[in-house]
Amino acid sequence: MRVAGMNWMQMEARVRADDRCVLPIGSVEQHAYLSLATDMTLAERVALEAAGPLDVPVFPVLPYGLASGFTAFPGTVSLRLSTYLSVVSDILDSLYRTGFRRILIVNGHGGNTPVTAQISEWLNGHEGARVRFHDWWRAPKTWAKVIEIDPAASHASWMENFPWTRLEGVTLPEEAKSRIDFDLLAQGGAADKRALLGDGNYHGLYQRPDVEMEALWAVAVEETRALLTHGWL
Repeated sequence: MRVAGMNWMQMEARVRADDRCVLPIGSVEQHAYLSLATDMTLAERVALEAAGPLDVPVFPVLPYGLASGFTAFPGTVSLRLSTYLSVVSDILDSLYRTGFRRILIVNGHGGNTPVTAQISEWLNGHEGARVRFHDWWRAPKTWAKVIEIDPAASHASWMENFPWTRLEGVTLPEEAKSRIDFDLLAQGGAADKRALLGDGNYHGLYQRPDVEMEALWAVAVEETRALLTHGWL
């Protein structure tokens, strides 16, 4: 359930009955021909669809993340690492004060993973808290489905091209993009990365049939829901 559809009294009653909640986190950054909001959109949507049948509260997505490598692309927004770690810690503090003890963070952006070290420190100071950090797109079952469909899958390629991330009136290239040199990409700053990436896709086709994307999405939602229902410490 969306937190936006609850008041504080309903929240208080809910957390007394169930101490689980979901925090989606994403990024606003270049995704070639797809929406700049792709990562935040996918993280929030998979969280909502996974948690919906369980009546687990889903907080609004944290839209901005760590995207310094893409700042040469217009529209990309990136927080400093220190800022981001502080923001996530402050959010977790608020969830803990409310009474949540089992928190699932659904991450939609690979660049955000440094926050896991901060979460580890945070847990040491919050007795009884449990936090699971879930990269939804590269979780085992979801990634296996990606590979089954097409191993040439990457940032801003077909694997992020869903009806809710593509843009009306934008024509995508029909040919697959050759794999970029990841070693070179890691060496330079944002301007170098833009020069190497061109349109922003790392490699692979830009779009695949929606029937395949629906199958992939179903796996992602089911795998995310399983984390809410099983395996808590």
